[in-house]
Amino acid sequence: MILPKVRDPRFVTIRRGGTLTDADHRLLALWAASCAEHVLGLFESARPEDPRPRQAVAHARAWVRGDVKMMEARAAGGHAMGAARDLRGAARHAAYAAGQAAVVAHVAAHELGAAAYAIKAARAAAPAGESETAGRLECRWQRDQLPDAIRELVLDDQRLRNDICWSVFDC
Repeated sequence: MILPKVRDPRFVTIRRGGTLTDADHRLLALWAASCAEHVLGLFESARPEDPRPRQAVAHARAWVRGDVKMMEARAAGGHAMGAARDLRGAARHAAYAAGQAAVVAHVAAHELGAAAYAIKAARAAAPAGESETAGRLECRWQRDQLPDAIRELVLDDQRLRNDICWSVFDC
């Protein structure tokens, strides 16, 4: 479980009673898509014939552009996570990252799911004894990709949810 029990109003859109603007929601989705795409090759090397995780990342970006509806992006996310079910390790985590990125269109707080699973994928792909370093490097890379407009929001979210995200944001 990567979502908190109580929803943070900063990740609920204004029209739903929260404080998240549509512009920031879109930035969260793009950042999550970048995090997932950064490790997508780990899935594709295991299952090159399965397009579902890549399609999920594409749907996240298409939602941001207004080219697909939220329900389509959410469905693509579910399909990407389905691609992970019978896998283990880096490939599984990479597919989950893609799925989480796509469902940011539905629930903005999934942005950390995409990032956390990408870090787990990087850790799992690292040579023996180097997983912690690989995870820290992935976490730092992700932070470097954060747009200024959402940087503090995401960093605070990482601090608040680090314990339910496998402590991957200790970087």
